[in-house]
Amino acid sequence: MNFIDRITRLPRAHDPVDGQEALAAMPDLPEPLSDLIAGAGGSSPFLKSLILREGDWLRSAFDDPEAAIERLFSELHEVPAEALGDALRQGKRRVALLTGLADLAGVWPLEVVTGRLTDFADLACDLALKAAVGAEIRRGKLAGMSEADIATAGGMVVLAMGKMGAHELNYSSDIDLICLFDETRFAPDDYHEARASFVRATRKMAAMLNDRTAEGYVFRTDLRLRPDPSVTPVCLAMAAAESYYESLGRTWERAAYIKARPCAGDIAAGDRFLAALKPFVWRKHLDFTAIEDAHNMRLRIREHKGLGGALSLLGHNMKLGRGGIREIEFFTQTRQLIAGGRDPDLRLRGTVEGLAALAQKGWVPDEAKEVLTENYRFHREVEHRLQMLRDAQTHVLPNSEEEFERLAAFMGRESDDLGAEILRRLNAVHDLIEGFFKPEEAPDASDAAEALDGEVIARWPTYPALRSDRAVEIFRRLKPDILARLARTSNPNEALLAFDGFMAGLPAGVQVFSLFEANPQLIELLVDIVGTAPALAAHLSRNAGVFDAVIAGDFFAPWPGQAALEAELSARLGPEVDYEHALDAVRRWRKEWHFRIGVHHLRGLCDAEAAAAQYADLARAVIGGVWPLVIEQFSAKHGAPPGRGAVVLGMGSLGASRLNAGSDLDLIVIYDAGDVEASDGRRPLAARPYYARLTQAMITALSAPMAEGRLYEVDMRLRPSGNQGPVATSWPSFQEYQKTDAWVWEHLALTRAQVITGESGLARDVEAFRQSLMRDKGAPGAVLAQLIEMRARIASAKAPAGPWDAKLGPGRLMELELIAQAGTLMAGQGARDVASGLDGGVAIGWLDDADRDALARAYAICWQVQMVARLISDKPLDPGLMGESGAAFLLRETGQQDLARLEACLESASKAAAGVIDAALERLPKKV
Repeated sequence: MNFIDRITRLPRAHDPVDGQEALAAMPDLPEPLSDLIAGAGGSSPFLKSLILREGDWLRSAFDDPEAAIERLFSELHEVPAEALGDALRQGKRRVALLTGLADLAGVWPLEVVTGRLTDFADLACDLALKAAVGAEIRRGKLAGMSEADIATAGGMVVLAMGKMGAHELNYSSDIDLICLFDETRFAPDDYHEARASFVRATRKMAAMLNDRTAEGYVFRTDLRLRPDPSVTPVCLAMAAAESYYESLGRTWERAAYIKARPCAGDIAAGDRFLAALKPFVWRKHLDFTAIEDAHNMRLRIREHKGLGGALSLLGHNMKLGRGGIREIEFFTQTRQLIAGGRDPDLRLRGTVEGLAALAQKGWVPDEAKEVLTENYRFHREVEHRLQMLRDAQTHVLPNSEEEFERLAAFMGRESDDLGAEILRRLNAVHDLIEGFFKPEEAPDASDAAEALDGEVIARWPTYPALRSDRAVEIFRRLKPDILARLARTSNPNEALLAFDGFMAGLPAGVQVFSLFEANPQLIELLVDIVGTAPALAAHLSRNAGVFDAVIAGDFFAPWPGQAALEAELSARLGPEVDYEHALDAVRRWRKEWHFRIGVHHLRGLCDAEAAAAQYADLARAVIGGVWPLVIEQFSAKHGAPPGRGAVVLGMGSLGASRLNAGSDLDLIVIYDAGDVEASDGRRPLAARPYYARLTQAMITALSAPMAEGRLYEVDMRLRPSGNQGPVATSWPSFQEYQKTDAWVWEHLALTRAQVITGESGLARDVEAFRQSLMRDKGAPGAVLAQLIEMRARIASAKAPAGPWDAKLGPGRLMELELIAQAGTLMAGQGARDVASGLDGGVAIGWLDDADRDALARAYAICWQVQMVARLISDKPLDPGLMGESGAAFLLRETGQQDLARLEACLESASKAAAGVIDAALERLPKKV
């Protein structure tokens, strides 16, 4: 489509004489093209000079501006190295002229304008670099390199930073570049000569782009964004750069790398470098420290540039001043740094695209996104006009009324109207962003502290978390709100002591305090937790990163179910290529969901029944995610699993889908090697040791403490022959053992067995065998005799911790679950839950309806008490130590009015259940 049909606006000629001179260079143009040339040339001396010089080319470019740009790019690829400097300068003139006119006339929107300028910068850098590196290769200065290596610049890459990296170049931008080379392409003895050669090539490339000649210049080139530019060469080895960022990189450098992009040379090597730098740029936890860093950077820029004070129109800096472009970029990049480590969708280079993604993910209000996006585009257009006037690298509005009139005419506006709009937009941006960055002054904390123990508060400055001046300053602002919330709890000093435990456990650093300052609702949640569940608070102090989940997702949404958990974990693990990193990723993910379940239970968003099922969903999702990782890692050395493979059986509470906050996992691994004797890897193993070591690797993956803690404690004692048997059992041996050698208690345990993950065919076979076994092994005499013996053994092994011990003792959880398992086994059922087991006991005439109801009542209250006990503390439940908030939680969960009534209810229900059990063990079923 031609140019003239897309014109939507026109500049006015500030100086009509200059406008006519420009038009004279291109006679016979139809309107409105003639008006465009006259307006552009009559306001911009720079565009007038380009029109006079490139008018003939421009006339043909008007027929199809996109095709004209493509032809220009294509022709530059054919220019020999010795003529490239002049050709690039001519190309820059033409691109600047056509793009400027398309911008002024509204033919191309802002993104296309900046994209065209950036595409030309990419091309110019690439051609200049390859010409310079090619000369080094031909001189034999890059050992082992030939003409074929010029295509990848011998392993050197140019990273476009800033506006160029984001495809946002303006008319008179510097281009900010970082030049690196891949040292792995050279032998150690050739490294120093190669580095010297790349340094020469970098200087030649920069000179070709930067130097002014009779033909002008291409781009002003800035190489100072590289690591420690005062002491490092202009081209660095990638390993040296990576080492710098890992050890010394600062927040502003992290922000700069949001926009970084390989633009010239060895693009693949540049992509690998940026991939290696992701952990530096994108932190694994929500990074609210970036807010204060960005705020401090803003203040330093204002101070250094003298941009403080009241906002005035004339002489205002549209980039660095109040309400300017940099404010919007800081706002966007800061939010990206906060959340981009967890959400790759936020890792976008463009400012407008970044704002849109942040709004879509809930990190920026839609209204704020609209305000900032609209004003960003407007600010950039004003900036472009300022630079187009005289090809000056400026962002400053004119200081005189006369020059402001020129700018207004150039934009096709009246000066008063334009001035009022610029001021309105600058103020709108400033007001919005200042409220985001500026921390509020801390109110007086004395009133809130009066009701609290001052000795406890006085020891906080000695804790590791408050060792740095920066942490102290942030906490000073937080402290009044924290104390006020603690003072409003039902037992303030009790809550204060729990919060003190949280503070004492925090490591050094400001991350948690920055997170609280940016999200005050987390303080309320923390006070609720420390006042109710000190054990959960202690966990939080060691794993404060789980707070990320409260902010970053649908934390208070309904439970998604196991399938959704599995899909999310799979997506989380997708980018991980290192085994240890993947296991740490699983640990972080599991802690977030485990914390979510606990908070939902604590706040009454789910009850004990639902929480138990959710903990089990989470455990199954974790096992299902870790098992393939273990197999892949193990197979890399020893080959794929021999035969059909293996399955992981969940036993006990996991198999019954009822876990609590502190449950460990009872597991069995069954494998079927078939006729295959050994694996076929680099280090093959016979089938039995293969699966034994694979199982041990699985146990280690789940239970070993790593940087992110451990996933679960694992108990393998329910496998055939217990601790004396192999950790993995072959499928034939498992069947034979269960048919001929297993004890009755092992068959009782199998009533709750459930395949969690593994080979699907074997899983079906194991479940079919389990159900068949349940039908064959339920002889009442043997079952009841074993049950009596097991009950006595449990009673003698460990006494209950007191009247509040819901697990041990007559008529408590362990006995109730054994009775349900016996009912399931004697009835020949396949069900795993307690209710079905009790129903099975009724169906065979072992229990009557009243027995079942008594046992079910006892089980319900014992389970509720146990779930609360394991969430609020890792010690036996003691009402005297649980505090008012913990007691309120326990009473709400059990539906009782006070602790005395609850204790009486627990005792009477357990006593009644114990009587039912005593009687049941004295009689045989009637219908088996």
